[in-house]
Amino acid sequence: MKKNPYSGKFIVFEGLDGSGQSTQAKLLQDFLIKKDYKVLLTKEYTKNSEAGRKIRKIVNTTSSPKGKNFHAKLQELFAEDRKAHLKNKISPALKKGKIVISDRYFFTSFAYGKAEGVSLKWLIGINNKFLVPDLSFILKVRPEICISRIKKRDKKRTFFEERRHFAKASKIFQVLPKKFKNVYIINGEKPIKKVFSQIEDLLHSKLNL
Repeated sequence: MKKNPYSGKFIVFEGLDGSGQSTQAKLLQDFLIKKDYKVLLTKEYTKNSEAGRKIRKIVNTTSSPKGKNFHAKLQELFAEDRKAHLKNKISPALKKGKIVISDRYFFTSFAYGKAEGVSLKWLIGINNKFLVPDLSFILKVRPEICISRIKKRDKKRTFFEERRHFAKASKIFQVLPKKFKNVYIINGEKPIKKVFSQIEDLLHSKLNL
């Protein structure tokens, strides 16, 4: 995997659906803009790439997929979408010195793919040419709390949001900081402002922002 060679900083939020990563990503964007930084807030999977459109169709129309082959093919699409995301949006912004905040990146692929039986080594391999974030936050929230939050959205749940899937993915998220540098677990069950306070402390100590 490649270290970020650009002047901008690359920050990523990860966690189970319902863990609050989108909320915290937006709070960080607002916080940095107030400090006069140029910021790009983005999200995976994307809506613009061909792979992203295929992912959306699969996620929205498939109920309970089974088998490693299905999930391996799906993760290949996520990697293809990520490649386009980096080329067309993330890297150009980093080159301009912007702080890029991504709501999800390859750590989500590692956790959710591995939870469905796909080899973690293989998952890392298909993402090994991508930039490593300068700082990654994994919001730790118990699966049952995430499920409860998702139910309140009153939207159709996807197969990624099944309790069984969440329980497995949650365990994998917790071991990722041992395998990768600059990845930090954040207690996402605290009130929103207190969660962000943890993030702000790490921003100061690790990136001097």
